[in-house]
Amino acid sequence: MKTDLMANIKIWSIFLGLKLKRSLLFLNSKGVGEKEFQELHQELSMDASWNSNYIACTISACLIATFGLISNSTAVIIGAMLVAPLMLPLRALAFSALEGDFRLFKKAIFSLIGATILALFLSYFTGLIAGIPEYGSELLARTQPNLIDLGIALTAGGISGFAKIKKGISDALAGTAIAVALMPPLCVVGLSLSQGMLAFSQGAFLLYLTNLLGIILACMLIFILAGYTQVNHTLGWTLALTGLLVLPLGFSFAKLVMQSQLQKTLKETLVNKTVTLGQRPITLTNIKMNWNMKPPLAILNVQTQEEITPKQVRLVQEFVSEQMGKPFHLRFIVEQIDVIEPEI
Repeated sequence: MKTDLMANIKIWSIFLGLKLKRSLLFLNSKGVGEKEFQELHQELSMDASWNSNYIACTISACLIATFGLISNSTAVIIGAMLVAPLMLPLRALAFSALEGDFRLFKKAIFSLIGATILALFLSYFTGLIAGIPEYGSELLARTQPNLIDLGIALTAGGISGFAKIKKGISDALAGTAIAVALMPPLCVVGLSLSQGMLAFSQGAFLLYLTNLLGIILACMLIFILAGYTQVNHTLGWTLALTGLLVLPLGFSFAKLVMQSQLQKTLKETLVNKTVTLGQRPITLTNIKMNWNMKPPLAILNVQTQEEITPKQVRLVQEFVSEQMGKPFHLRFIVEQIDVIEPEI
């Protein structure tokens, strides 16, 4: 049985290796003709143009995203992602940087910076006018990027670049725009700054840079593999800049993993009654972390029919800290549940 399994694994490995080799050979077709090169250059030049269509889409996407973030509406934010044109100059930026085409590069960077400043300006003043002191989960979700976001940006940026050189898969661009949205993080930066939430604005801007560099790097690799351009020092600089993001993104990812482990430990502790908190069940409905405190603070929302004492919270805190191998401070927010039976 073991021999058959090893044989099957070997066969599948050879098969997948051949498929990968064939795919790479298809992409790197020893360069492209002058006609294909000029067509791509012309299309990218049009995409990078700072014209009325681009400006109108930028303003519309920014306002839609900002209103969606204020109202905490996922559907509205998705609509903004589809309208936003920021993906267009990024591919031109990647191509022109590799080719050393300063004219196209200047055109693309001007459109990108112009849209970025415009979006920050509009979202900031919309936030000032609205004056909402607290925002919902949609805004908070874009303030703590991690390595997963970089992986998404690289993957989606790759299919975006591939869609540009391979006709017939343009329908995938809608999903790509949603996966690596650039406009909502920018609007989060503006809204956060309008309310003085510097930590949130920094996190959202890091997500914007992550998506930006991930898309550019992936597009560069696709253009090189497809034979439209050659490897040069620009790719190295882009890799280096993207690599600088790995440290803060990795730190955020480590906190995400630790929070998941903590949540699992807390649920097991409360459900299995490792530390006694009464005879009746306790339900953990939510957990929020404050990693800026030392030790980190975990705020637990629980539902129970019994009263929880400070001594019981301390016992849970000591047990969880021991299990995690790191001190934590726990704070319980208890919602009392009254069970009412019908009269007999």
